[in-house]
Amino acid sequence: MAIYAIGDVQGCYDSLCALLERIGFDEGADRAWFAGDLVNRGPSSLAVLRFVRSLGDRATTVLGNHDLHLLARAAGLSRPRQGDTLQPVFDAPDADELLSWLRFRPLLHESGGEAMVHAGLHPAWTLAEARRLAREVETALRGEGAADVLDADDGPAQVWRADLAGGERLRSIVTIMTRIRMCAADGALVPTFSGPPESAPTGTYPWFAHPERRRRGVTMVFGHWAALGFRRGDDYLALDSGCVWGGSLTAVRLDDGAVFQQPCAPGDQRSRR
Repeated sequence: MAIYAIGDVQGCYDSLCALLERIGFDEGADRAWFAGDLVNRGPSSLAVLRFVRSLGDRATTVLGNHDLHLLARAAGLSRPRQGDTLQPVFDAPDADELLSWLRFRPLLHESGGEAMVHAGLHPAWTLAEARRLAREVETALRGEGAADVLDADDGPAQVWRADLAGGERLRSIVTIMTRIRMCAADGALVPTFSGPPESAPTGTYPWFAHPERRRRGVTMVFGHWAALGFRRGDDYLALDSGCVWGGSLTAVRLDDGAVFQQPCAPGDQRSRR
């Protein structure tokens, strides 16, 4: 059995199938970790959801901002955005089953020496704190507090404070775990920046390189940041290599660190215009 961590699929079903063929993925034995954003922008979100769900416990996926946007739209809490490609999911006969399955995915997954989240963790959080915060959001999303979580879909980023409560607290946790890239010295997110860290504003830091980051003793696996691309550090593994923008879909075999990259299938690529 092998475990493969896979970057943002974003509806690129043909590219995903080609990647799994390249790595010789055995659906009966191997496991796949998906770093969130299974859906949107690419043409085949419905096929991706159906396939990943069909893997059962062979697949683990954390929630990304586009996954939450899908759930927010389904709940009437978010408007369609330019570039959305989600309508086939809503029109599908199994839409309710797929959306319910997605709603029960975690924000944070841990196993052995790795922990996976879609975008990242606040520099001030220990892994134990992040685990507790993720469980708060997951409990709310699966119950009567779902609206408070899904309202974070378009919510503002902010400085994390441990005394936040209610919907404001849930929205802050979700924003950080699904959208963080760069942050300032005080830990405030830089929400408008999505480029490579080398061109970021002075005095800001990638969350995984923040000087006040509390080290966690595990390798953090994440996606979300296409301009960062595939990168590997001593304690992080960045997997979003921009497949939907014409880049590649990346998988890393966690057992031995082997890297596999599949160029974007022609039908999956979309323009940034």
